[in-house]
Amino acid sequence: PTKAFPPLLLQNGVKMTNEPPKGLRANVLGSMGKMDDRILCDCQKPEAFSRLVFGFCFFHAICQDRRKFGPIGWNIAYNFTPEDLTTNRRQLKYFLDNYEEVPYKVLQFLGAQINYGGRVTDKKDKVLINCMIKMFINQEVVEKGPDYKFSPGGLFYCPAAGDQEGFLSYLRGLPIMTPPEVFGLHENCEITCAESESFALLEAALSLGSGGGGGGGAAGAKSPEQVMDELAAELIDQTPKTFDLDEFEDKFPTRYEESRNTVVKQEAAKYNRLLDILHKQLPLFRRAVKGLVVMTEDLENVGQGLFMNNVPEGWGSVGFLSMKPLTAWYKDLNLRIDFFKRWYSDGHPITFWVSGLFFPQAFFTAVLQNFARANKYAIDRISFDVIVHDECQPDGSDMREAPASGCYMYGMFLEGCRWDEHNHFLAPSLPKQLFVPVPLVHFKAELDWPGKDGVYPCPVYKVLSRKGTLSTTGHSTNFVRDMAMPCREHPDHW
Repeated sequence: PTKAFPPLLLQNGVKMTNEPPKGLRANVLGSMGKMDDRILCDCQKPEAFSRLVFGFCFFHAICQDRRKFGPIGWNIAYNFTPEDLTTNRRQLKYFLDNYEEVPYKVLQFLGAQINYGGRVTDKKDKVLINCMIKMFINQEVVEKGPDYKFSPGGLFYCPAAGDQEGFLSYLRGLPIMTPPEVFGLHENCEITCAESESFALLEAALSLGSGGGGGGGAAGAKSPEQVMDELAAELIDQTPKTFDLDEFEDKFPTRYEESRNTVVKQEAAKYNRLLDILHKQLPLFRRAVKGLVVMTEDLENVGQGLFMNNVPEGWGSVGFLSMKPLTAWYKDLNLRIDFFKRWYSDGHPITFWVSGLFFPQAFFTAVLQNFARANKYAIDRISFDVIVHDECQPDGSDMREAPASGCYMYGMFLEGCRWDEHNHFLAPSLPKQLFVPVPLVHFKAELDWPGKDGVYPCPVYKVLSRKGTLSTTGHSTNFVRDMAMPCREHPDHW
């Protein structure tokens, strides 16, 4: 802005933004529509320049359009801009004009780590964008042209065009609806995308009718207050009792050689904090609905959650991370409490339900600490190898003794792939199967574990949203750890 421009006009003017076109075809058409013949030929290596510019335009569109797939597209939705593409194009021209050979690795690094990567903050998204740019900026795009395909179906490639019109005519022939394969995703992602849009629409429609009661309606229909009061009464009956922390202290005293004792007591204390709020607010809310006490803001949020079948904000802030509706969340809460009751009554179990833990990162650290202290190793030299026991029951109920090192875990699910029990490695998902359970997993503690070939470091998250924030402990509120899963394809495939 310049000082000569009237500030009053800026204040009263209409603010406008240029949203990226919806759909891969429209996005690449828009980008290539700005690359006229003068720009495409303004280089000492015009053929390589035009094909790599097309590759960058395709990469730009993939980065923007993956956002519609939600967390399986990007853990965090980033706002990539046309300026990112313009910067890549200018850098490409500079390197092609000043170097005899095309520095593909430099172009990949600048694009994935600086120009686009400067916006990417999530660690797993950084790995993803590094894999993606290798598909579109490489030697084969320049040398093979149309023979190098961007997707397994062979529909998407860099055409052998000599001018802008040649590229645009190819792009106009592409389908309007882009198959997920060009994004490196399974066809099931279309179901995920459609579900997300449907849920968002229904949630918005439901919120419009969530206001105060009153008005007509069918004879005998219950008012919102009656619905909330009845549900609150049901939840009071379903709310489990709090744990006796003194009994937990007696049963699991703090010991140098058994760090899991500390974890189970911390978990019980966290669940007690949540149960205390439930025991306090639900009866108080019933009295507030009847006008016996003041309806505070916290109680009003509880009522809103009861009516919408959502977990109230006050409960979610102290509860376990979950995306379930209220009724399913309550059932999950009772299952978690039952798991810890068995843990208390039977001692440390042989197999552990990882989904029932408030903070699974602490449990994994405790397992590593037990191994390190038992063998007098430094804990930072200990890592987990992963052994999948697909010959056992999914919950490990047929296991008779705990492992010599590490722990048995169950309760995890795979999204975007499945476990092949016959060949014992990761395989593509079956049609219409969005989530599949993971068999019993042995996290085996190893000293100076060098890793092994043919594995994919599969990230483990608490919930599907994948996005999390760093807590005061330095851990993410969602990401748990990587799990080395055997696979047949190159890890970049996943």
